[in-house]
Amino acid sequence: MQEAPVVHFMSYAKLKLRMLTHFYRFLFFEDWRQDLWSKRFVRDHLRYTDEIQCAAARVVAAVRKLASNRDPTGNPNGDFDSFQIRRGDFKSAYKGTQLEADEIYANSREEIPENATVFVATDQKNRTFFEHLAAHYNLVFLNDFRSELKGVNSNFYGMIDQLVASRGRTFFGCVQSTFSSYIFRIRGYHAQKDRTDGWEQGVLHNSFYYTGEKHKHYYAQYFPAKRPFFTREFPTSWRDIDRGINELSGGITAQ
Repeated sequence: MQEAPVVHFMSYAKLKLRMLTHFYRFLFFEDWRQDLWSKRFVRDHLRYTDEIQCAAARVVAAVRKLASNRDPTGNPNGDFDSFQIRRGDFKSAYKGTQLEADEIYANSREEIPENATVFVATDQKNRTFFEHLAAHYNLVFLNDFRSELKGVNSNFYGMIDQLVASRGRTFFGCVQSTFSSYIFRIRGYHAQKDRTDGWEQGVLHNSFYYTGEKHKHYYAQYFPAKRPFFTREFPTSWRDIDRGINELSGGITAQ
């Protein structure tokens, strides 16, 4: 098996054989250095292409410029907040996630200041849905930044949405959404790099779910990986994964 060029894990739903989980939940390494190396490898190499990353960076810069121009004295750095509001197929799959805009505002108003610039990543096409939020926040969407997306394949827009939303000062995602979950993981990577409050414990103090108090503060404390696995991310995927970066298995120092 160790010499095999390919190892295939069968997936067959009728037999309840599905690898529907994160790589770091499925793979176990005897040596902790190899475990952290695999997480760094995924973070640094199994990522969106440079075209997508650069397009998202242009949009982030444009959102920050807009936010700064709206309040040059109070917000010179152009801080903005963000949502990922999942509708679409969730209307039937996860009815408990389908809050109206006034309910979303009620669950976020303590964390996002009035009149803040807020970037919204969403699959909701009808903008009238957001009218209640727009009465309190300056909402912007990816389609508002077409000049920054000139020449970019529209199939990349969802991924760009994720990257832009991940840079929000405060982020609210949708429980059960793997789209939101990956944004939380990206925010975890940034928290480790920037050493934001709580980074040593792997917590994300400015990252929430908008779907109610039960899940709202989920990422405000460290927690082990447990069911349900695939619908959320866990701090073990980002916390302290740069430890041992110059070591190999057996304590050998890398040359």
